[in-house]
Amino acid sequence: MKLHSLSKLFSLATLLLIFGSTVNANEKAINLDDLLSKLEKGQYLQSQQNKEREADFVKQKEAQNDLLKRAIGERDAQANHSDELETNFEENEMKLASLDDALNKRLGSLKELFGVLQQVSGDTSGKFNSSIISAEYPGRSAFFDNLAKKMGSSSNLASIEEIERVWFELAREMTESGKVKVFEKEVTQADGNKSVKPVTRVGTFNLVADGLYLEWLGTSGTIAELIRQPSSRFMDTISDLESAKQGYTPFALDPTGGSILGLLVQAPDTGERIEQGGTVGYVILILGLFAFILAAERYISLFITERKVKKQLKSAEIKDDNPLGRVLMVKEKHPDIASDTLELKLSKAILKEMPRITKGITFVKIISVVAPLLGLLGTVTGMINTFQAITLFGTGDPKLMAGGISQALVTTVLGLVVAIPTVMLFTWLNTRSKSILHILQEQAAGLIAERAEKES
Repeated sequence: MKLHSLSKLFSLATLLLIFGSTVNANEKAINLDDLLSKLEKGQYLQSQQNKEREADFVKQKEAQNDLLKRAIGERDAQANHSDELETNFEENEMKLASLDDALNKRLGSLKELFGVLQQVSGDTSGKFNSSIISAEYPGRSAFFDNLAKKMGSSSNLASIEEIERVWFELAREMTESGKVKVFEKEVTQADGNKSVKPVTRVGTFNLVADGLYLEWLGTSGTIAELIRQPSSRFMDTISDLESAKQGYTPFALDPTGGSILGLLVQAPDTGERIEQGGTVGYVILILGLFAFILAAERYISLFITERKVKKQLKSAEIKDDNPLGRVLMVKEKHPDIASDTLELKLSKAILKEMPRITKGITFVKIISVVAPLLGLLGTVTGMINTFQAITLFGTGDPKLMAGGISQALVTTVLGLVVAIPTVMLFTWLNTRSKSILHILQEQAAGLIAERAEKES
């Protein structure tokens, strides 16, 4: 019905178009018979087209039905195949369970052996990776890693050769730990260059080469020089060890296998510790250096003066190159004055010599008092910096407070280091100077007594 209505509408539209074209042309009169014949032809053509469309629709419908049937068939086939696979899976699980039971029964005590072998391989791999013996015998850690992975899978078993190598590597580790050996190995120097050189291995403790301590980097499998070497008293033992051919040689080894040497790299040296003291620390050191130089100059001067004074005591000839000689000359210049006047002139001469003898000693005493006070100042300054860091950043990171605490402690140490020896130097210099002055006073008193006896 719908197709028929559409054909009528199409015919009517065609008629209107023809009619309109005829009216617009205005050339001929309308012929009803021609118009009727044209309508009949149009209806026929429309009918033919509709039939062709219906035939195409039927063909497409049949094709869709065929596709649907094929899809249903494939679905049923796949469902059957899935059932078969599920059945096979269940059967295989049963077979695997029975095979596992049979394997466990056949392994028996060997299963415990392989379990222990896996555990030993895993533990030994980490130990051999950090052992310096692996520097001479590389590849041991990789072998134990692979063996541990192999033992972790239930489908692989260790061979007799692998089990024997486990025993051999453990025995070699124990044997080599008691030997001192030399072998060729590439060494990474402190400047980044690499070179092959003879490396001396001391058991499982240390590696040395060319008078330097080395470290074994197990993760990369390389040997490198320590960034910072220990003090010279330890370094001297390396040359003794490398030059020794037999017998026993003293050697400074690290019993921790490198941990102590690693801490030496992080520990600050003397220069870095002094730098931690800051400005106050440098001021204390400058004062201490000045005090030591002054004390050395005073020591030399007093030593020379004391020798000359003692030489003058033993000599009858009076010389003016020493304090005692200059004091004795007062008597020679004034042979006839009274004893009271002579006493005054001798006292004047002694007072004149006193500044030369005691010169600079007071400064040493002042520095010995000022140095610990400066250390206390540095302590207070460092603690202020520490509390400021705590106020700003809290106490979560100790490194933020380490700078202030280091300054406080270092300045205190520097103050005491300067104060203690300067106090001792001052005491010693003061004693020496008083000893010289005592000799002058003693000789002056003798001269006065002698003159008084002559007058009486």
